[in-house]
This record gives sequence, structure tokens and C-alpha cells, in this order.
Amino acid sequence: MTMLPYALDYGDYAAVYNALSFVMAAMGASTVYFFFHAHLVQHKYRTALCISGLVTMIAFYHYFRMFNSWVEAYHFPAVDATTTSYAPVATGSPYNDAYRYMDWLLTVPLLLIELILVMDLDSTTTTKVSTQLGVAAGLMIILGYPGEITDDHGTRWLYWFLAMIPFCFIVYTLFVGLKDAVDRQPADARSLVSGARYVTIISWLTYPVVYILPMLGVDGNSAMVGIQIGYSISDFIAKCLVGLMIVKIALKKGGSGKAGSAGESLIADHA
Repeated sequence: MTMLPYALDYGDYAAVYNALSFVMAAMGASTVYFFFHAHLVQHKYRTALCISGLVTMIAFYHYFRMFNSWVEAYHFPAVDATTTSYAPVATGSPYNDAYRYMDWLLTVPLLLIELILVMDLDSTTTTKVSTQLGVAAGLMIILGYPGEITDDHGTRWLYWFLAMIPFCFIVYTLFVGLKDAVDRQPADARSLVSGARYVTIISWLTYPVVYILPMLGVDGNSAMVGIQIGYSISDFIAKCLVGLMIVKIALKKGGSGKAGSAGESLIADHA
């Protein structure tokens, strides 16, 4: 989504600036953490942790691009004795929010696959469910994008509704289709796996709400700021926090020797 520059006050500009900066730093730090812990778990769980690292690495790159685009979209005039207000001025370079959708198109399917990989399903079921959820996630992002880049509320509602169809399929699969798989998890890991499902869906539920802010009577500036901050918070939860839960599940189910036990103990101490 390429946004026309809005006339922002300093508070609005700084709120988006700091949100993008915070999530960018969190994604970068999480990437290092996930890849570092991949060798502390049993071999069968390493792919899940590597996927967690790929998710946050991809997100780090796109947040870096969004942050730079935001900085380039505005500048601050020189302040002198006659200055009566301190507000950013649009440079004429639009803020390019399409990086979010490019990010989601890659990372959202991977977020679902990493969760499936720590459930210890048989290979056939793992492949089937991962494919179904991955395709549904990609379709959801593709359908949502045309509505995000339009100012017409009718068009935005239409694509919101269309994107909610694969969204509902994903929610149904996680909570109903995989319920038996969660019930078969080891007792000490069952609550973690179930919790990861809940955190994933709860964080995802904020996206369709943030998406419709412009249709709820929120003015242009507030809607734009709310969308940027809302999406950023949701990304942090869905990628960084869920990734941490994936690490904890993998360590709980079996670390690789002493290193795994030490890693599990460390995470348990700080959970």
C-alpha cells in the first residue's frame, strides 16, 4: 500500500516511528535467539525453530524498509525564534506500506507451519495440514491487499469479507480440526501447544479489526496511525512471542542432551 502523505502532528509521527523501530529491533533480536536455540533441541524440531528464525528475519527486513520509508516521507523544518509549532512536513515521497503485505505473504504461511511441526503429527497429516493452512494463509493475504490500497469503503468491505473466508477456515482448522492432535500431546507440553494456538488466533483477530478502522468513522490521520501501530503490535505477538512459545515447546518435548536441558531450564526460569 502506497499512502499519500498525511498532515501529522509530532505525536502521531513519533508514535508510528517508535512502533516501527521497536518491532524492527524485536524481530532482529528474535532472529538471533531462534537460530541460536535451534541446535539445543532434538533434530525433528529444528526445522520449526529455523522457520521461526526465518519468519522474524524476513519481518526484520521489511520493517527496516518500512521504517526508512516512513522517515523519508517526512522532514522537520528548522526551528527558530518565530516557530510556533513543531510538526513534520511531507516530503512528497509517499510512505510505502506494501512491504507489510509482501512480508505477510511469506511469513503468515510459515507461522502456521512452524506450529504444525511441533505437534508431532504423522508425516502425511503434517504435509496435508501444512499445505492446506499455507495455501489458505496466502489466499487470505492476497484477497486482503486490494482492499487495503483503496479509499472506497465498499471495496474495502468486499475484500475484508473475502479475506475472512480463508481466515475462518484457518481458525476452524486450528481449533476444531487439530483438537485431537492437541489432546494427544505429552502432558507437560499440551498446555503450551494449546496456548500457542490461542495466542496465534488472538493476535490474528486484531488484524481484521485494524483493517476496518477507516470504515468505523475514524478520521484519516487517526486511522492511518492506528493501522500502523495495530499491525505492528500484532506482528510482534504473532511472530516474536509465538516464536518464543515454539522454542519452549520444542525444549519441553526434548532438548539435545545437556545443552537442551540447560536451555529448557533457562526458558522455564524466565517464563
